[in-house]
Amino acid sequence: MRHNKKINHLGRKSAHRKAMLSNMAASLIMHKRIVTTLAKAKALRMYVEPLITKSKDDSTNSRRTVFSFLQNKEAVTVLFREIAQKVAERPGGYTRILKTGTRLGDSAEMCIIELVDFNEALLKDKDTKKAKTTRRSKRKKSDEVETPSKVKVEKKKAEEVVTEKAEPEKEQLDEKVEDSNESEENESSKADTEEENK
Repeated sequence: MRHNKKINHLGRKSAHRKAMLSNMAASLIMHKRIVTTLAKAKALRMYVEPLITKSKDDSTNSRRTVFSFLQNKEAVTVLFREIAQKVAERPGGYTRILKTGTRLGDSAEMCIIELVDFNEALLKDKDTKKAKTTRRSKRKKSDEVETPSKVKVEKKKAEEVVTEKAEPEKEQLDEKVEDSNESEENESSKADTEEENK
């Protein structure tokens, strides 16, 4: 039984399978993207990603280890010179699988497997994308958000200030009215006294 055995044998004996994956890995490294079936691409991803991680440490030992898998000097050179520098900051996930539909002859699922950092079209799209703009008003920051209790307190303070300002004005108006009343009374009393004197 093959319970919990994750490796896909791809319908081949081990020697054939290793040779095929080695050749596909070398092709992927040299050309940065290849077209293959989905099952082979998934098997290749498991095969090539540890090699790319190994290439981040450019030592004789890691070069020899990678060469034992690839068996291709040119591919090893490209991997350690070009690819290792571009993926230095990326913590895994160096490849991308894009499904392209089925093959005409046998309806096998086809796909493109590519190195993520070498797809210029997608990298340009990410650079040119603008931030989404909305017509809604922006929310206030958490420290600026006013709670209902704060609003009530502020309203009460404002009312107190208004009443404090209004009270002196009322007093001044009352004083003016009293002054005007007194002046009218004085004038009327003067007029009365003048009439009596005549």
